[in-house]
Amino acid sequence: MNKRQRVKKNAEFQKIFKRGKSFANRQFVLYLLPIERQEEFRIGLSVSKKVGNAVVRNRIKRYIRQSFLELKDEINPKMDYVIIARNQAANLDFHESKSSLQHVLKVAKMIQKIK
Repeated sequence: MNKRQRVKKNAEFQKIFKRGKSFANRQFVLYLLPIERQEEFRIGLSVSKKVGNAVVRNRIKRYIRQSFLELKDEINPKMDYVIIARNQAANLDFHESKSSLQHVLKVAKMIQKIK
């Protein structure tokens, strides 16, 4: 993911938390905020130290980024997303992580179908 597709600043995270809507399942919490003037979606990732060591946290973030890249054609591009990984996300492989993200995105009505 390039720099334009990332939420990096704390102020941006706080804006999404305060103004956005949240949806969750056992593995992930999804916050989303519509932004009218942008042409591609942005994502911010948060994985707490409680989830695991640096290797585990980085693996979870890689899985989330790759899932969003694979789902980019189905996802609404005029949105900012913040994904918070819960403890159960540490036990998932890539395909389970992707299907869990698809589930939470479907609950949020951001994608229409699960493949």
